[in-house]
Amino acid sequence: MPLSYSHISSNCFCIFSGNRNNFDFEPGFGPFLIMRTQRKPVRALDKLDRRILDLLQKDGRLSMKELSEAVGLTITPCIERVKRLEREGFILGYYARLNPAMLGASLLVFVEISLGSKSGNMFEQFRREVLRIPEVLECHLVSGDFDYLIKARIREMSEYRRLLGDILLQLPGAVQSKSYIVMEEIKETLAIDVTEEGG
Repeated sequence: MPLSYSHISSNCFCIFSGNRNNFDFEPGFGPFLIMRTQRKPVRALDKLDRRILDLLQKDGRLSMKELSEAVGLTITPCIERVKRLEREGFILGYYARLNPAMLGASLLVFVEISLGSKSGNMFEQFRREVLRIPEVLECHLVSGDFDYLIKARIREMSEYRRLLGDILLQLPGAVQSKSYIVMEEIKETLAIDVTEEGG
């Protein structure tokens, strides 16, 4: 469903993807309103589901035989559980993790981007263009003193200057940036804590 934008005042608007009347104002959240989306109730996961998710997020190449043995199931019910977790959206995909240093992309940078215009159309233009930049690994619309936080990988400082000046600051609406060069990567993981609450 495409995003819609609703202006509430000159410095306050709402980004939402559902019923226009189904949102709440969130004090202290900067110029944004937070949409209260209507979602299907999430099925409660049992210990076996959580164990399967934990094993697969650590090693997506596990065979069904290895996975079923690790969780104490026979192969058929294990396959059924995995398929259900995929179907219900708990598992989004399986990926190979590449070594950026081996591929010549060892320089990691974070960039704050501020937009000059806060119109809904400008946010959509920015989103559309940033999705096309291959060096950008992540881009998040955030609350606070700036609008977007970008994570990018590049080869060297000369490429960083090109990325910032010729690409990121040329994005629709971008008027200001602040960059952070990562000196040491302490922790980087996609693993989510799937242990039960309190357990």
